[in-house]
Amino acid sequence: MPVDAVSPESRTTAYTTLAAGDGFRHELEIKRSRFITVLRRTPDEDSARSLVSALRKEFHDARHHCSAFVLGPDRGVQRSSDDGEPSGTAGLPMLEALLKRETAAGVTDLSDITAVVVRYFGGILLGAGGLVRAYSDSVSTALETAPLVRRRRLRLCTVRVPHASAGRLENELRASGFLMAGTDYAAESAVLRLALPDDPAEVEQAAARLAALTAGSAALVPGGTEWVDADYFE
Repeated sequence: MPVDAVSPESRTTAYTTLAAGDGFRHELEIKRSRFITVLRRTPDEDSARSLVSALRKEFHDARHHCSAFVLGPDRGVQRSSDDGEPSGTAGLPMLEALLKRETAAGVTDLSDITAVVVRYFGGILLGAGGLVRAYSDSVSTALETAPLVRRRRLRLCTVRVPHASAGRLENELRASGFLMAGTDYAAESAVLRLALPDDPAEVEQAAARLAALTAGSAALVPGGTEWVDADYFE
């Protein structure tokens, strides 16, 4: 689902997450042990734990199913599990790999993601340091090629105009750089929907631009907010 209701507790207005879908898989072999990393976008703890349970069934003969997840726009939920590996050698390094993942802009804000590393033991002991590197590298390497997207909190606004001017105004708003979320045609008028960054200054700027385009005849009505994948309306 690319659109979700916004959490009122959220302080941030944008973050990075895994693209929606069935998830992403990557495998490393280290000293004959197989490390199968599964990444999936997970909006809550239930979906994160469901992924771990599903992979335990799929890879039922594996020795370990270690996991880590980060949830929420503010990354307020962070959990990890060593699943039988020596304490601190698997889950925590995986969690740190998620938390330290940088975007192209150099920002570390990855969230709503679960990583599970399934290990098939190859008969060679790696030692504590070797395990930390193996689990950390497994997640970091998977993230290097995983499809990531930006999510933004947008303020959905409406503009009610006569049918005859709806098309022209929509084109002018698009040309001005505004993100249009569609137009609804009612019996007596048309309602244009705009998706603006959730920032009072942005809403004020949009209202001023609208007033200029319509000689003050149309008003911008701010509505609720939604979390949206960056390309959802585009």
